[in-house]
Amino acid sequence: MRVWFFLIGMIAAPAALAAPAADGRGWLGEELPLPLAVRTPQDLAVKAAAERQYLIFNLLAGGKLAWDSGDFAAAATKWEALLRMRPLDPDIERTIRPLAREARARLGTGGANSAAEPAPAAVEPPVHAAPAVVTVSGTIAGGGAQGPGGAVVWLTRVGGETPRPAPARNKVVSQRGKTFIPRVLAVPVGTRVAFRNNDPIFHNIFSLSKPNEFDTGLYKQGATYTETFKHPGPVQLLCNIHASMLGFVYVVDSPYYAQADGGGAFTIKGVPPGDYQVHVWHEAAAHPTVEQVGVGTGGLRNLSLRGGGEKRPPQFLPDKSGKPRQAQLGY
Repeated sequence: MRVWFFLIGMIAAPAALAAPAADGRGWLGEELPLPLAVRTPQDLAVKAAAERQYLIFNLLAGGKLAWDSGDFAAAATKWEALLRMRPLDPDIERTIRPLAREARARLGTGGANSAAEPAPAAVEPPVHAAPAVVTVSGTIAGGGAQGPGGAVVWLTRVGGETPRPAPARNKVVSQRGKTFIPRVLAVPVGTRVAFRNNDPIFHNIFSLSKPNEFDTGLYKQGATYTETFKHPGPVQLLCNIHASMLGFVYVVDSPYYAQADGGGAFTIKGVPPGDYQVHVWHEAAAHPTVEQVGVGTGGLRNLSLRGGGEKRPPQFLPDKSGKPRQAQLGY
């Protein structure tokens, strides 16, 4: 209620609040109070907050229009009224106070307000430099008999929150020659993956990996099924028709990730300097490996990591009910 009475008092000061009619467009919107319905105390609080921001805008922009037209008296009056509002955003105060002093000084009225240093007619907003980002690169060894290719590596912050990754686009796992291409696909949380049948036969892709389990149902050549992966972790890909088919989608909850190429090399771009845990997952590893690294302002290169390789390939892959089945021949 105090804000409401303050606004009414400010509205009653015509010299401070009359919006300029520099071009006749009335774009500042001079009418207060705003036509907002008030039926509850919450409605009144919202109305008071909205009108306060409306008032700040009118005084801020109205003073600038007056300045641009050479009406320094109006500019000083409006900006001084704005500076009396409490609390006031510090950025607004830092920007407007020297301009208000300069407007008053140009009137030749003297006094404390005229002692300020001149300010430019147009004030640019402060520029905040984007945080520096660097590259982390290296090689991964291990992976058992399969080698390190396809290993997934990602970074999480130490002593801070890892940013939420944005979903990736245009991610596809094809079925071709009764195999998954690629065999392993790394995606951030929330990514929608298309499963595309490029074989002249039917497929039925599914996964029992909770909580990312899914089932495409039976679909023919040229058809595509899409699935959104909302939870981090490995998702084993199987086909209910062809028991020899095996692949993985690995879902990471970090924007700083990469997949190793056939020789184990990887590169992660856009990493802010800091301390991180680096994780390595490989389908032949029983568990991801984790170690801590420091990323300096020059980045981190030639990082040597190792993924596990102790996990043997399953002898029999399960069907949809989880029961093992032998690999089929022919179709």
